Amino acid sequence: MQVISGKKDFIESLRGKNASFLLALSYTKTSDIDGITQAGIPKYIYLTPTLDAEFLAVGDVRSMPKVAETPKGVPTPALITRAIHQLKPFKSVEFLNLGLKKKPEFDYFKLYNFGITPSCRIDKKAKIDAKKVFKKGLDFAKDYKLKSDYLILGESTPAGTTTAEASALALGYDVKGLFSSSFKNSPNSIKEKTIKKALKNIKKSDSIWKKLSKVSDNMLIFYAGFVFGMSKRCKVILAGGTQMASLLLLIDGIKKEKKLSLKSKNIALATTKWVYHDKNSDIKKLLQMLSFDINAYASEFDFSLATHPALQLYDKGEAKEGVGAGASLVYGEINGVSYEQITKEVEKFLV
Repeated sequence: MQVISGKKDFIESLRGKNASFLLALSYTKTSDIDGITQAGIPKYIYLTPTLDAEFLAVGDVRSMPKVAETPKGVPTPALITRAIHQLKPFKSVEFLNLGLKKKPEFDYFKLYNFGITPSCRIDKKAKIDAKKVFKKGLDFAKDYKLKSDYLILGESTPAGTTTAEASALALGYDVKGLFSSSFKNSPNSIKEKTIKKALKNIKKSDSIWKKLSKVSDNMLIFYAGFVFGMSKRCKVILAGGTQMASLLLLIDGIKKEKKLSLKSKNIALATTKWVYHDKNSDIKKLLQMLSFDINAYASEFDFSLATHPALQLYDKGEAKEGVGAGASLVYGEINGVSYEQITKEVEKFLV
């Protein structure tokens, strides 16, 4: 793996230890904007987090006939995370309902519910009670029963890079053009138009909660509270790319404005090479904006060993991250799982 920032010491300290995997499931109506995301099946984007949860849990989907894939046929990165889980199982896999339109269909797996409803389009105000959602995350950190040595936090939130960029811009960070996309060539005109319209609703006098209530999403806000709390209890790896970098910027902004304490040395970020080497985004630059140091890593895994054409599209930039794929790959690497094993396991899902 490559070190994006910080030192390799953090990740090396976790070699051979077990991890629990939490997947945040969230639907923002921003994903309904035509052409803004390809993270799922057209007209059924709202089902993407539901299908990702089902596949990660049991290896198949129940709410639709097939696994979510882009219009170009790129399958969800949930396949990668599921493959790692089969080769080197997480201590536990649990799910957070942070505003779903449809709950996943499975038994025996824990789905935490918080009474959070899907957020609205950010260009029409997201209509989130950010302070309340943040507190739910903070409270959950106090109540959560840790079952392992550390936590990996993943997410499935279609159009999440759009809300993540809008959130960071609303808090005053100069992040324009630094965020990745589910597309090979990001639909910048659609995203920019949406974000520009969303930011017009922000007033200088708005508190940080008011700003996030208008332009963010439930996953970012809830995880911000949860990370504040859990980082005081254990090591936490944010599983994702520029979305998780934005989460760190939110945490930083809240920390400074509300003067909250944060054990940042217990937090790290892990992503894929597809995000790290993406020419249309810059995760390293995003992380350099933080007022605290952060350890961040990128798996060097790719599908160069794959024979299935759908997987080779990942290496062409048609998909980059999601469902905790990057951190799962890093977890696999420090636990002796080879790239060949991962490739073969993922290809089994596509037979």
